[in-house]
Amino acid sequence: MKNLIVVVGSLIIAFAFNSFLVPYDILSSGISGLAILLGIITPFNTGVLNLLLNLPLLVLGYFKLGKTITINTLICVASLSLGLFIIPAVPITDNILLSTIFGGITGGIGVGLILKYSGTSGGLDIIAIIISRSSTMSVGLLLTAMNGVIVLIAGAVFDWEIALYTLLSIYLTGKMIDTIYKNHDKLTMQIVTTNGEAIRQELLESIYRGVTITDGYGGYTLEKKQILMTVVTRFETIQIKEIVQKHDEKAFINIYETVEVVGEFAKNH
Repeated sequence: MKNLIVVVGSLIIAFAFNSFLVPYDILSSGISGLAILLGIITPFNTGVLNLLLNLPLLVLGYFKLGKTITINTLICVASLSLGLFIIPAVPITDNILLSTIFGGITGGIGVGLILKYSGTSGGLDIIAIIISRSSTMSVGLLLTAMNGVIVLIAGAVFDWEIALYTLLSIYLTGKMIDTIYKNHDKLTMQIVTTNGEAIRQELLESIYRGVTITDGYGGYTLEKKQILMTVVTRFETIQIKEIVQKHDEKAFINIYETVEVVGEFAKNH
């Protein structure tokens, strides 16, 4: 189901690009925006360029974000590249302002869906998620800030009017992402289990977080248990619950909001 949503989100992004942005030389955010730019000024297809530019960041994502997110991201990049290749770059409207607005909003919906279901659309999404995991900044805000360079490139290559349309599109994309994807919030998870070691090993292999373990026992049964505590982002809780329940279906999981994190939030490698 998650993979299907990632594919749908990717095709929404491709539709936003080719039906609203590309026909008017309006760039999108991140690596996809660079792919659009290179596709405009070179004879290469935008979809092929998007795939090639994302490969190095997929490797970074594997080591920093884990296998699950990387696999979903790979599905997204492949789907997006295919969508950009097969969807004709034909404008839906002859109004450039409408194309800018709806291109930014539609693209943000696609990216937000992908992020919400444990994936990224590749490119700067990977870097933004890595930074947001160890800071209080939202993914949408980070993407908007980092994409200032796209605006400068658009202004230098085309003209500053196109750059301003690009800025509007990127801003709307970022706002839509933050509307859908609120999973940068920090949460504390306490896991009470009888199979702490197996859970600890898989958590350390799968998420970019440290884990603190204490020994305890059940107040009613007096059975020996391990208590695992970790601070994570909201979207990581889905993956963690799946890991815990795989090793101990009777594990007790307590999740509560974290107001502030002082010290190391990300796991040291």
